[in-house]
Parts: sequence; structure tokens; C-alpha cells
Amino acid sequence: MVKASNIDEYIASQPKTTQAVLQSVRSTIRKALPAAEETISYNIPAFKLGGSPILWFAGWKKHYSLYPAGERLVTAFQPDLVAYEITKGTIRFPLSEPVPIKLIERIAAFRAQEAIEKEKAKVAAKKAKVPRSSSGRAPQK
Repeated sequence: MVKASNIDEYIASQPKTTQAVLQSVRSTIRKALPAAEETISYNIPAFKLGGSPILWFAGWKKHYSLYPAGERLVTAFQPDLVAYEITKGTIRFPLSEPVPIKLIERIAAFRAQEAIEKEKAKVAAKKAKVPRSSSGRAPQK
């Protein structure tokens, strides 16, 4: 596997038949997450929002994969995913079939929403830990 420094290099390193599919996956995710930063993480293409990873994809010999596919995501999309192989954290799509553009768009949006909810929970937890004075206000620095 070639170590790519960006997504263009990663896709160019793949077999010609895989490149078109990966470009379609990339543009589909880009459409769903227009504010996302493209990067290489774990030596595969990734999309980040606010510095947090949202979605990875990778090309393989007979399939391409989306990561992560946690329990919540798999449950939410179960009817749409029955035709695909799902292993721990991974959805595998056959290279021989058309790219399910609408499904990938929805998965990307779902992952972005999960990240937003996670960030809101972090902020709420931090606020809950701020010491309060008897007036109910945070102490002044």
C-alpha cells in the first residue's frame, strides 16, 4: 500500500477500475459534508469536521469500505444495509455494483450529527463541572 499524503494521491494509487468508484464516494461525502476537511488518517481518506473525524473510506481488491459503522448507525440504516457486508465498524460495498450515492450521503450526514451530539454532550459536561458561587455564577478570574 502506497503512503499517500492526500486523497488525490490515495485514489491515484488504486487500480484504474477502483479510482472512478472512489472518486464517486469522495464526491458524495463532500456533497453531504461541504464544510468537512479532507485528510489522510490511518493511511486512508478521512473527512473531519471541527477537527473530529467523521468518516473514512478505503478501496480494496473487490470492495470499498466506509468506517466507522457503529451499532447506532447500523441499526438506523439496517433496512438499507442488508445487501452489504457489515463487520465490526465497517460497511463493505462491492466494487462491481453502482455506488449507493443517496445511502452514503445519508450515512455521512448521520455521522456528522453524531459528532455534533457528542460535542454538545462534552460542552454540557464541562459546564456541569464549573464550580459555582453562592450566587449561582461561576467564580471570576
